[in-house]
Amino acid sequence: MEHTPKQMVFELLKSIETGATAPVNYINPEKYIQHNLDAADGLAGFGALLQDLPKGSAKVNTMRIFQDGDIVFAHTDYNFFGPKIGFDIFRFENEHICEHWDNLQSTPKIPNPSGHSMTDGSTDLHDLGKTSANKKLVKDFVEDILINGQMEMLPKYFYGDQYIQHNPGIGDGLTGLNSALKDWGEHGVTMKYSKVHQVLGEGNFVLVVSEGYMDSYHCAFYDLFRVENDFIAEHWDTIQSIPMRNQWKNKNGKF
Repeated sequence: MEHTPKQMVFELLKSIETGATAPVNYINPEKYIQHNLDAADGLAGFGALLQDLPKGSAKVNTMRIFQDGDIVFAHTDYNFFGPKIGFDIFRFENEHICEHWDNLQSTPKIPNPSGHSMTDGSTDLHDLGKTSANKKLVKDFVEDILINGQMEMLPKYFYGDQYIQHNPGIGDGLTGLNSALKDWGEHGVTMKYSKVHQVLGEGNFVLVVSEGYMDSYHCAFYDLFRVENDFIAEHWDTIQSIPMRNQWKNKNGKF
């Protein structure tokens, strides 16, 4: 049976838990560009990272997986050097994986203010014919609101207060978002997006990869949005600090 790129990514990620060796063959042995800054380039870097895992500790439960052209992106509940939620992006070339980006955040011990985890919620993929329109909607939202701070434009992107939020510190709806922003302001917490690097989508799901700062920390922001009837309906994310350049194990950068 021919393996689709989605199946290949699913099996490769699961092999981190099972130790299966066959999925490693999905990676191009001559060209594997790595953007996880804790791993060196190539198959050797991938293997070295796995060897550092405590034996039997890894768990991998991929909750969502999508494809946009030659790129597959996945949303996964991990135990990978501790409980983490991660987004992984794999680029294919000639039916092999040749490039990888990811963003990992430690799993919170309690649900968010509305009782949601970082991975529960809708998995129903549809509206494949609206992929381009949904990508534009979400990119505009990130640029208008998160980069340019035009908060007066929020109602354009949401259907009233009907918005499901999976960020561990924010409750549902615009009321939850405004409450969190107020609390952050009172405690001196700042979050600033500065640049969008990738916008990937399939149907009603869109992932945006951005760069910015959380307080004084240089960070990567991965935001997954579900769009319904031309409005943003649900949101998941991970935020990861970018280490200093002298700590990188490859020269490719986070983005």
